[in-house]
Amino acid sequence: MPDQAITLIIGLGNPGEKYSKTRHNAGFWFIDALANEFGASFKTETRFSGEVAKANVDGNQVWLLKPSTFMNRSGLSAHQISSFYKINVKQVLVAYDELDLPVGTVRLKFSGGHGGHNGLRDLHAQIGKDYARLRFGIGHPGDSKKVADYVLSRPNQNDEIEIQNAIDRALKVVSLIIQGDDQKAMNTLHTN
Repeated sequence: MPDQAITLIIGLGNPGEKYSKTRHNAGFWFIDALANEFGASFKTETRFSGEVAKANVDGNQVWLLKPSTFMNRSGLSAHQISSFYKINVKQVLVAYDELDLPVGTVRLKFSGGHGGHNGLRDLHAQIGKDYARLRFGIGHPGDSKKVADYVLSRPNQNDEIEIQNAIDRALKVVSLIIQGDDQKAMNTLHTN
């Protein structure tokens, strides 16, 4: 059996009820749905500056992480857990909101730049850039001056449904991603 490709899945977002339903928390929405799908429960781990769960995804043990450091400091939490469990950056999958994709789109990508995303910027500084990414499209407000307010606001009902549908599609291929069957996962995700 080949080495498991992914052993840590990180959902990006901001902690607290104030932010829970905002676009910027699409990564949290995904990781919560993943934990729910596979019967994993989060518990606060102060040594990892976040909430952690262990999930059995079709026979593969993976750590799930929701940093509690706020988006701009997500890398601290990622660094703490990956250092403790000796997880290589290439064994990490990060789920997050993507302004540059239409609402309801989900794309799998490997490595690359941070594209101005502050959560990714901090991850790059703390663990490097060679992690896998699940990018959940939230659309763009059309004006760069409106981005901060846009990502920190709740999507309208139709957009929220579209993002949830994208999360459902991603859940169907997460086992393939974990096992390293990236091409099949991408083919399935990107043709929907």
